[in-house]
Amino acid sequence: MKKYIGAHVSASGGVEAAPVNAHEIGANAFALFTKNQRQWVSKPLTEESIRKFKENCKAYDIDPRYILPHDSYLINLGHPEEEGLAKSRAAFLDEMQRCEQLGLQLLNFHPGSHLKKISIEECLDRVAESINMALDKTQGVTAVIENTAGQGSNVGHEFWQLKYIIDRVEDKSRVGVCLDTCHTYSAGYDFIGEYDKVFREFDETVGFHYLKAIHLNDTKKALGSHVDRHDSIGKGLLGIDFFKRFMKDERFDNMPVILETPDETLWAEEIRLLRSFESS
Repeated sequence: MKKYIGAHVSASGGVEAAPVNAHEIGANAFALFTKNQRQWVSKPLTEESIRKFKENCKAYDIDPRYILPHDSYLINLGHPEEEGLAKSRAAFLDEMQRCEQLGLQLLNFHPGSHLKKISIEECLDRVAESINMALDKTQGVTAVIENTAGQGSNVGHEFWQLKYIIDRVEDKSRVGVCLDTCHTYSAGYDFIGEYDKVFREFDETVGFHYLKAIHLNDTKKALGSHVDRHDSIGKGLLGIDFFKRFMKDERFDNMPVILETPDETLWAEEIRLLRSFESS
């Protein structure tokens, strides 16, 4: 299998539960929160949790390269106010350090929001500076910027904004992008009518070599709606043909492809369905 598919699984009871939960849905990749995503500060990972996490990944043959931790939703690396920015930067560094401890190579995050208090460019500058600060204090972990739907004052929904951030990151070897298929469509990129054009534009603007991961989600909301509402595979507006085409597209091999679809009882079935497209 060239596609590494999984879902954002629960780490309830400790990070070591995540690889077990991934295995149970037939995944060979997964995403997780390494701490409570609704709290600014969490207890450090214990040595035992770290050891068991690594053991479970090995036991279920899940390579750390295909694990995509997601940072806390509280973090806003482009925050317009100093207090919010400082808190976000401290929390982001903690997330990067957790990835280091767990032997993980990627950390996925939403770039941030200007909160209508600074310009988009000023916000993007702060995001890049925040990334540089975290990379300076860590090793081996790549900061993976997730594109957004552009809801509210969120930045990162247009490809040029992702490029703008990357251009200002000092260590280009440790920055990348996660494309969320729901967000991309909601941001106005028409996968259905212009599949090749969208990815060509991504390559020309950002560069495929920066693509590190995919969040594979269908969408409940219309093209260009800027509303972030995921749907189950083939049940939303992207439709099943998009996913068939995606699974046969070799450009998305050898990276984590993560479901964040809303009905987790369907994850095992969705993974089987996607794999059937790969081999058909």
